[in-house]
Amino acid sequence: MSAEIVPLPAATVTLVRDSARGLEVLMMQRNLKSGFVPGAHIFPGGALDAEDEAPELQALCTGISDEIASRALGVERGGLAYWVAAIRESFEEAGVLVAYDGNQSVIALDRPAQADRFRGHRHVLNAGERGFIDIMREEGLTLAADQLVYFSHWITPVSAPRRYDTRFFIAAAPAAQEPLHDNQETISHLWVRPADALDRHRDNQFSMRLPTIRTLEEFAAFDRVESLIQAMRNTRDIDANLPRITRGGKYLVPGDAGYEETAKAEQQGQWKI
Repeated sequence: MSAEIVPLPAATVTLVRDSARGLEVLMMQRNLKSGFVPGAHIFPGGALDAEDEAPELQALCTGISDEIASRALGVERGGLAYWVAAIRESFEEAGVLVAYDGNQSVIALDRPAQADRFRGHRHVLNAGERGFIDIMREEGLTLAADQLVYFSHWITPVSAPRRYDTRFFIAAAPAAQEPLHDNQETISHLWVRPADALDRHRDNQFSMRLPTIRTLEEFAAFDRVESLIQAMRNTRDIDANLPRITRGGKYLVPGDAGYEETAKAEQQGQWKI
């Protein structure tokens, strides 16, 4: 029996907006050569970086402390790093920065010169040439952590070759910012109604993993951002979802027939995905 792969802590943010067609969510398509779910349509997110835990960066978070964040996640300490990571990943992957300017307004990037400057910030951040905190300090910004609502927790199946322990957040997309994929980790993006994204998945147009599907199914019941975020804010007792995968490739969640038997087979290393 091979050793179980320890999942890396990660954060994902679902950016939503109101449109003439109803509520829409931002989805990105992963690079087809990616080592993790290549070509899949996802929400911006990724593993926590060491900088996400830096006290200097967490001190720039508005509206939530590490104590409150950790209590919400059910961990002893370090919870605020997930909020930081979600905001950083949104900027790195989608070019959307959930941050406050000096007037405590969500930053607008609708002026060409400003948009160009932040594209430059994003480029050097993705290249590893500057830290996220350096950009925040230079621009006089704080992280709008209070704009993010934690609502779900998913852990990659035990049999997967790469695993993440991911906290899911939701936030209203800043009105004066335009998302753009990075052409590295992601190769395209679109705004789409949750129900339409699910239809495309059923028609084999979108490749999506179970956490994404379940999130979209939940979101599809709402037609306005305000009501959706309020519902997610009222979520209590968020349990970790650990799917199991049958030998035939079917995903099971707790309560599904065969879940416990599949869990035992996975733990005994009878197969890998």
